[in-house]
Amino acid sequence: MLGLKGNQSALYEAVKDFFAVAQAGAFAGVDHDFSEAIDKDHGRLEIRRYWITEVLQTLPNIEQWKGLRSIGLAERRCVSGDTETVAQRFFITAIVADASRFAHAVRGHWGVENRLHWRLDVVFHEDASRIRRGNAPAIMTAIRHLCLNLFEREPSSRRLAQKRRQAAWDDHYRAKVVFG
Repeated sequence: MLGLKGNQSALYEAVKDFFAVAQAGAFAGVDHDFSEAIDKDHGRLEIRRYWITEVLQTLPNIEQWKGLRSIGLAERRCVSGDTETVAQRFFITAIVADASRFAHAVRGHWGVENRLHWRLDVVFHEDASRIRRGNAPAIMTAIRHLCLNLFEREPSSRRLAQKRRQAAWDDHYRAKVVFG
């Protein structure tokens, strides 16, 4: 499963347009599967809806996506007091059009992303970074990911923040982390 963003703009727009048209016509004549989950917790109502289909004819250059089997839309509607927010995410997948399976995969994908970003922010203070120009933000993100992976491979039982500080202070430890 791959979440679509602006880096695949033609495919992203095609999938977004497909689901906009399908939703406008209440998915009439579109073979699809649908799932919905409703949670009320922490003073807010959250409705998650998932649509998935194997109808791929309208997508551009699908031959370059080996194993592509379906496309999906995950919609999250959150109502908290008088405020309502709606977020939509689009995916290409290699799974059959099974909305329950798709929903589970989307939630897992979101959890991995959140854990990674949380760790990057807590350990490396990524959100406080003032780097904004040119390729520098992407380069620093790659360096932080590399460091995170190296720290995870280092077998000591220290927490990641402790490993980062120790590597900054101790040349021998830093060499152990980098070279194994």
